[in-house]
Amino acid sequence: MPTNIDYESSGVSLTAADETVRRIGVLAARTYSGGVLAGVGPFSGLLALDVKEYTEPVLVTSADGVGTKLKLAFMTGRHASVGADLVNHCVNDIITCGAKPLAFLDYLAMGTLVPEVAEKLIGGIAEACRENKMSLIGGETAEMPDFYRQGEYDVAGFILGAVEKSEIIDGSHIRPEDMLIGLGSAGPHTNGYSLIRKIVFEVAKVSLDDCPDELGCSVADALLSPHKSYLHELVRARNSFEILGAAHITGGGIGGNLSRILPEGCQGLIDSTKWDIPPLFRWLQTAGGVTNEEMFRVFNMGIGFILVVRRDDGPKVVEFFAEQGTEAYLIGHIAEGPRRVRLVTPG
Repeated sequence: MPTNIDYESSGVSLTAADETVRRIGVLAARTYSGGVLAGVGPFSGLLALDVKEYTEPVLVTSADGVGTKLKLAFMTGRHASVGADLVNHCVNDIITCGAKPLAFLDYLAMGTLVPEVAEKLIGGIAEACRENKMSLIGGETAEMPDFYRQGEYDVAGFILGAVEKSEIIDGSHIRPEDMLIGLGSAGPHTNGYSLIRKIVFEVAKVSLDDCPDELGCSVADALLSPHKSYLHELVRARNSFEILGAAHITGGGIGGNLSRILPEGCQGLIDSTKWDIPPLFRWLQTAGGVTNEEMFRVFNMGIGFILVVRRDDGPKVVEFFAEQGTEAYLIGHIAEGPRRVRLVTPG
């Protein structure tokens, strides 16, 4: 009969788990706001809602992951950037309704728990939480031997926000002739990476260290640029203009996401000549032989967030963002018609 069987022999290290939690606790503590009553450590996080800030507070939640972009993080060892991806993606989802981010939780699962890797990843999460002015108040770290390949992991994020009920942005006041303002992306963000990896590694057969002339940087640098948060841009815009709708351009591209906020009887008309498609997307399209239709169906094509504003405010909003150094373009308008989005090119 075998003897001295323990948890470690099955592939789970409680020592590594304790060290990881210790490191995460230090990182999370740096994000705490005054409302955090209990963060990493207890069985649950506690956050006191500042009820004086709201008359009718509505809690807003969302959850997401990073997808197969993680494969590139494994290959390059750049774990902090995908931590930022996770937070910023979730932030962008809840601000579409005007919510203020309050708290974040993460779930990290590895085949073999490596405290140094977890620290880099959670470090990226914590830094993004600080930039978005919210607290990392908890999460879960799981070691699952034989479930994930050596050196690989999966991560998911969960966000909590709040918005005044009377200030919710829901798209219900969108009307024909309203204008569409596109805010520039920082690359593919966290979408389309299964197609990207197929193009890069199977079709173009280049390495992440290669520097194609069209990109002006390495393939790794272009593809691992972190998902951009639009929180501060939206807050500033709302202080000066009426925002009728907001769409986070993720999987499904401009058409698949803008259509989600349109009321019946309204369609979005997008003119793709109104902004310069970033070189990365052109390179991927050429290298992979991908149709224009498919590129716009999969990727954000350089537009990471869209605001819907009144017709007269359109040019003013673009000028407003330009003065702050934010890439913003008047990319289209709302017209009468079936609830959908169409790409149109004048002439």
